Amino acid sequence: MPRTISFILNGRRVTVEVEPNELLLNVLREKLGVLGPKYACGIGECGACTVLVDGEPVLSCLTLAVDVDGKTVTTIEGLAKDGELDLIQKAFLEASAIQCGYCTPGFIMVAKKLLEENPNPTEEEIRDYIRGNLCRCTGYVNIVKAIKLAAEKLREMKEKKIQ
Repeated sequence: MPRTISFILNGRRVTVEVEPNELLLNVLREKLGVLGPKYACGIGECGACTVLVDGEPVLSCLTLAVDVDGKTVTTIEGLAKDGELDLIQKAFLEASAIQCGYCTPGFIMVAKKLLEENPNPTEEEIRDYIRGNLCRCTGYVNIVKAIKLAAEKLREMKEKKIQ
């Protein structure tokens, strides 16, 4: 039996009717037109579908849509503000961390959480944090470089605010 759920999606409240077994990824993409989270493996192995639910990274291909009722969901589309890319998105472009781009939204969402928790991660810490995300194109070197670059820019911004 369908159920109506309501949640905050990228800063705005949405209400949608879902089946009890419907996955968040499918609701985002097919019912709400949010195409950033990608369907890749469908079994939680690759991270391409990663979104933030109440600030925590989750695999939307394994999350039931009913489980986000009343919560806040942020996708890659929700990171940009007033048409301006998020600092992490910019760092991925600057560091050439994108080839085909299919995995990029998931990496960026995980990086967002990492840098909230640890604003100065080592390469080893970055690699450990992104271990649940797979990239078949880049070999991870530029992805790690992009996350380091974003961390550096975040620290610079914080220092400027302090001064």
